[in-house]
Parts: sequence; structure tokens; C-alpha cells
Amino acid sequence: MEKRTRSRKGAPGIIEVAKRANVSPATVSRFYNSPDIVKGPTRNRIEKAAADLGYIRDRMAGTMHHGFSGTFGLIVPTIDNAIFAELIEAFSARLQERDRTMLIAAHGYDLAMETAIVRSLLERRIDGIALIGFDHEAVPFNMLAQRDVPVISVWNYHEDSKIPCIGTDNYKAGQLVAQHLLEYGHSDIAFVFPDTQSNDRARDRLSGALDTLKANKIEIAPNRILTCGYDIGAAKTVAKSVLQDNPPSAFICCNDVIAHGFIYACQSLGIKVPLDVSIIGIGDFGGSEHLEPALTTVRLPAKRIGFQAANALLEMSDTGRLPKQFAQAIDLEFMERASTRKI
Repeated sequence: MEKRTRSRKGAPGIIEVAKRANVSPATVSRFYNSPDIVKGPTRNRIEKAAADLGYIRDRMAGTMHHGFSGTFGLIVPTIDNAIFAELIEAFSARLQERDRTMLIAAHGYDLAMETAIVRSLLERRIDGIALIGFDHEAVPFNMLAQRDVPVISVWNYHEDSKIPCIGTDNYKAGQLVAQHLLEYGHSDIAFVFPDTQSNDRARDRLSGALDTLKANKIEIAPNRILTCGYDIGAAKTVAKSVLQDNPPSAFICCNDVIAHGFIYACQSLGIKVPLDVSIIGIGDFGGSEHLEPALTTVRLPAKRIGFQAANALLEMSDTGRLPKQFAQAIDLEFMERASTRKI
């Protein structure tokens, strides 16, 4: 019987790639599984041969033989705004550089949905998974542990994290925004935050800001802590309700999405920022620098977090060991712009 040389009907296989590149099929296989051990000129010939033939690697065959799919999962709370956009882009780009791919899912800030999402990703034999923050239910972790799938937490940083983590110190972010307003002479400050019960990033920022004010003998009244989701429209509604009735001199917004909504509300009400009220955010998302006025905020290095998270998962998947740097803090950067002023 003639030996079959195609991985799918009508599609070229590694034997055809090997013949065209004048190498052995084993070398082509090594190139796709461990490209670094194949010499540069040989890699170039294989890449050109594969491109000329239109060869597409059969990853499921690799999964059956080696237990790896070449796919990593990333579960985020939302893809509805700019919060995680740069993180997702950098995470995906780094995986592509290593000839890996990504499956992304969002739970809409409903942690109860994570179990179903993790189960679905495991059914697709993912090689590792990145989760946002530290607040998660136990069941997804148990499923991942039973199957020995690498898992990493991103976006937040705790020195004593129980799983590998790469992120920023969100408590410090809260300290930075509060300290800035204190230095500018503000004492009547309102907070605009989402429900922090299942959001460790927001909870850490709120704690950092409140602790900083308390250390400076400033107590915040309960009616100065406002609840608002990460939505510009909702933020505008909250802002309009508070700006027209005994407003504070400054607002600390949990992130830039809320801060954008507050600036738009001020514009619609004829309230001048920062002359009448100062507004500060956290994140430095796309567009914050170009608002009128430009938003004072704390830059979260989303691209670096995404890049390093992908690196850590690749390392864990390739070696079967925990990353060399278990808990990695990425530095914050305070961005002083035009939306705050001294009083």
C-alpha cells in the first residue's frame, strides 16, 4: 500500500514540507515542537517550504501524541472596554511569537461563570491558563490542579500569593492617587468604585487610598463612597446625581473608564475640571491622555503584564515547573496631567 503523505485530504503534510526543504521529516517535526534546537538556515528552509506549500500544522495530532495543544486560555472580567485590551494584545502577540495561540473568555465580573469557562477550556486541552486577580471560586482551581494545568494570576500583585502572579500593586495605586490629592490640599474627597466584594484589584485600591487619608487624619463619610460599575454611561449618571448637590472638591475613580464618564458629565453640566472639581483615575487607558482636560491617573503597564504572563505560562508548560520568579511586581507610573489642581 502506498504510504500516505498528507495530513488531511488535499492538504500537504510534513513529509512534503521535508522533501521541499531537503530535510528529514523528523527535522520538520523538531522545528515545530522545539524550534530553538534547529539551526537558523534549516529553520528558514522549512519556513519557506511550509509557506510555499500552504502547510498548516495539525496541532490535534500533536495533542494526541504529546499531550500539548499549543493553546493557552485567558479569562478576563470584560472585553467591553479598554481595561484589558492592551493586556490581551500583548499576551496574544507573545504567544504568536512562540507559535502558540490563545482562547479568550469573559465572565462579566460574575465569578460563578468561571467554572463553566474553565471546564470548556480544559475540554480543548489548553496548555495553561491566565486568570485576572486573586478572587476566584475553589472549583476551577481544583479542576486545573487535578489535570496539572499551569495557572497564573495577572493584573494584581501580592507578595504572598498562593499561585504564580504577575501584576501591579493595586494597594500602592490607591496610595498614589490619594497622596497626590493630599499634596494638592484636598480633604473633601469622594470615591467612585464598583462593588469590591469579588474584585480584589478594586478592593486593594480603595484600601490603599482610604488608609493614606486616614494616616493624614482625614476620615471619609460613608456618603462619599459611591458605587459605580466600569461603564461610561453609568458613571455619567452617578456623576450628575452627586455633582448637583454638595459636590466634593475631588473624585478618586477606581479606573479611567469611570473617570472618563465623570469628565463627560462635568462637561454636560458646565462644571469646569479642574477649576471646580478635580478628577483622578487609575489605569491610563487609551484616550485618557487626549481627554480635555487630560486625565491625571496611574499607569498600569498592561502590555508588560501581558508579555510576562505569556512568558511565565510558556515556561511552566515547557518545563513542568513553577516559574523562576513566583510573584512578579510590575512598577506603576503616576501620570500627572490637567484634571487635578491645587486648592
